Amino acid sequence: MSAEISRIYLLDAATGGAVEAELRDAIEAENLNDWQTKWQPALLGVLQGLARKGVPQAQWPQSWHWNWQEKTARVSGLLAYKGFSIVALGETQGLAQIDLTKSARILGEAGKPIVYIDYLEAAPWNRPELGGSARLRGVGTALITAAVFLSLEEGFKGRIGLHSLPQADTFYRDRCGMTDLGPDPDCQNLRYFEFTPGQAGTFLEE
Repeated sequence: MSAEISRIYLLDAATGGAVEAELRDAIEAENLNDWQTKWQPALLGVLQGLARKGVPQAQWPQSWHWNWQEKTARVSGLLAYKGFSIVALGETQGLAQIDLTKSARILGEAGKPIVYIDYLEAAPWNRPELGGSARLRGVGTALITAAVFLSLEEGFKGRIGLHSLPQADTFYRDRCGMTDLGPDPDCQNLRYFEFTPGQAGTFLEE
């Protein structure tokens, strides 16, 4: 069964122009191949540069050890887990893995079903925090938007949740406007964020 494809637009960071992209409701073999043959070499170059400069490993990109082939293999064939991929300019620009088995925690919504984002990552060349200038902007926002729309389709009214790596806290809190429910001792003390239906609606309007 092939992935459903939606047309979206990202921003070319160099020119400010729009770049047409495909949002796919699956993580497919070609995406994993891009991760292996394009993302990994690019990330390795960044890590080698940080090591040469003597940057402590604690300050390295916190998702550097993620293995998307293993992550997708663990949930392959399970209906409660879904994936999203963004493809533009002939290569995979972002990936997200979704879990539909979780419940909301925020006051007034606690216990209701949510779309939980297990993992979300943009390609190394789209991440300015890695030391360069991003090629394409809007990848993370587009994946969050896809999760909100999935929540609406599932009847969850836009509720989504996730645990954030510390380097991404500001993105979820300030850029997306999610509620920060603080460190979760049951998940490596990562901060937990959620959208209420109202917050999800505001996010989609912006």
